[in-house]
Amino acid sequence: MDGSWFVVGMALLAVAGVLVGWWGHRARIALLERWASANGWEHHGVDPALARRWRGTPFDEGRSRRATEVLTGPFEGRSALSFTYSWTTGSGKESTTHSAHVVALLLDASFPTLQLTPEGLGAKLAKAFGGQDIQLESDAFNRAWRVESSDLRFAHDVLHPRTMHRLLEADFERRFLRIEGDAIVAWTGGRTVPDNVFPMLSRLAVVVDAVPDFVWLDRGALPPRRAERPPRRPGGVPPEPKAGSAAETPPWGTPSP
Repeated sequence: MDGSWFVVGMALLAVAGVLVGWWGHRARIALLERWASANGWEHHGVDPALARRWRGTPFDEGRSRRATEVLTGPFEGRSALSFTYSWTTGSGKESTTHSAHVVALLLDASFPTLQLTPEGLGAKLAKAFGGQDIQLESDAFNRAWRVESSDLRFAHDVLHPRTMHRLLEADFERRFLRIEGDAIVAWTGGRTVPDNVFPMLSRLAVVVDAVPDFVWLDRGALPPRRAERPPRRPGGVPPEPKAGSAAETPPWGTPSP
């Protein structure tokens, strides 16, 4: 009899665990949908294409890569998106699932890859094994960031003194940034935190807005007319676009070549 009650108890615990997980999932979806509705964005759930959209860390690590909790909308006159990216490393009892909150601004031109990684043990180990680290004119910047790029000139053009100075300020500490193709991307560890979406996008906009005009022109694109961008509403959201405008349905962009 005691053994039967043990089996029943374990079954009830399993059912309770499933119910708690289901309730937590529904509550999470409701949170994201409320945030999207309040800020003029859309919640899309899962998008398998986003898990293959970019290369490099963390997108080429592990297996079982997924893009969930996808949110899209306008930000300061550009199309933007946010999602939770997850992947698994190891196997069997040693397997671990990781997650990152990713945000991106879509751009009007396709650029070479430029990645900025905070200097730390991982960056130092990578450089010790021959990893790229482009040295720029600022010693302080070189100590703070590891710079990798498929185009050395592009890295120097984008990371001019004013941008380097801005990237040394406190709000950029321990951030990961990458320009790749027609997007600039940032990510932090953990699942999506809705209240962090606009602050993260603001940092990306700072970098994009400082890109010199000739860099855009060299790639056949007109420099953004920053002065003509609509003003931000509270929370960082620009006024709703007019019906039929390109910003009404944000494009997903295309993978870099």
